[in-house]
Amino acid sequence: MTNSGTKALLPDGLRDGLPPDAAHEADIVARLLLSFASYGYTRVTPPLIEFEDTLLDGAAASIANATFRLMDPVSQRMMGVRADMTLQVARIATTRLAKTPRPLRLAYAGQVLRVRGSQLRPEREFRQAGVELIGTADPAADAEVISLAAASLHCAGVSELSVDINLPTLVPGLCKSLGMDDTATVSLRGALDRKDAVAVAAFGRDHVLFARLLEATGPAGKALAVLRRLDLPEEAAAERAHLAETVRLVKEMSPDVMITVDPVEHRGFEYHSGLSFTLFGRGVRGEIGRGGRYLAGAGEPATGFSLFLDSVLRAVSAPEALERVFLPFGVTPQEAATLRATGSIAVSGLEAVADDLEEARRLGCTHIFRDGRVVALGEGEGSS
Repeated sequence: MTNSGTKALLPDGLRDGLPPDAAHEADIVARLLLSFASYGYTRVTPPLIEFEDTLLDGAAASIANATFRLMDPVSQRMMGVRADMTLQVARIATTRLAKTPRPLRLAYAGQVLRVRGSQLRPEREFRQAGVELIGTADPAADAEVISLAAASLHCAGVSELSVDINLPTLVPGLCKSLGMDDTATVSLRGALDRKDAVAVAAFGRDHVLFARLLEATGPAGKALAVLRRLDLPEEAAAERAHLAETVRLVKEMSPDVMITVDPVEHRGFEYHSGLSFTLFGRGVRGEIGRGGRYLAGAGEPATGFSLFLDSVLRAVSAPEALERVFLPFGVTPQEAATLRATGSIAVSGLEAVADDLEEARRLGCTHIFRDGRVVALGEGEGSS
């Protein structure tokens, strides 16, 4: 015989969504999607599972190690369960919607599953919601998605938001221009990610530039001032100009958002091809979301973001307890329908009981329907 406790045991990183949290998460997702739609982003719904060679094509190969795989018993082909939705949406944009006018604005929400969690996010299954803006490389597009992320999180109840903007392609480009080999580049990137100034200094004559890049980390104004003083190759200078214009536009569009810059960070941006960013909420463990530039199919420029609902829920206030009205056995269907039409939650008694008030409490109700009106529990309990 199977023990009931064993039946409730789930694999690490997976959980059941229980009341009231499941309803609260659904409400947050609805608010986010409504905010996305107000900016002109229309929703798409990619499948949970795709053929492996499609799901992990191109830039998506960078998340192959995070992807669950299984054999399709029908086609006998390997399939993958999505670990991220961004590149699925890019596939839709460049195939099914290839002839749709650009820039193309798409929104999505759905569950993702990953092989393992991280130290900051032990959850392996969680819901994502986000947008993709496809078909333009203009800084205005980067500013729009960052500002939309901030506005949407504000609508969901997240306050004191900050965004950290990164240039994950800057260091590799500089290393290439300096003639550094792959081994040295990987070693340098590791030192920069750790913010290890001593290790960076070990790179001889080249370390001065990279040491100055380490100094260009922090509040946007300070970081941009340091970057402006650097003598950069043409391609790197173009990235710096793109960053500066994006920051300027975000400040105009979202003046309440704190902006920081870290031009050397690249962890978590493996498939990104330009300006990228991470979203944080004050007092919230881990990132709330991240996004940035990447190349969709056929090299089409794109940018967007994904919000992580498990983190978003930690950043918002707990839902207020809802008013639940108990309808004692015998209340007519017409009375119940009228009450529900006003937006009330009405729980019907399915059989006569000795004490309607006690039954209302047992079922978690806050009110009871008596004598044609809704009464709070405790009000007039002395009457029979």
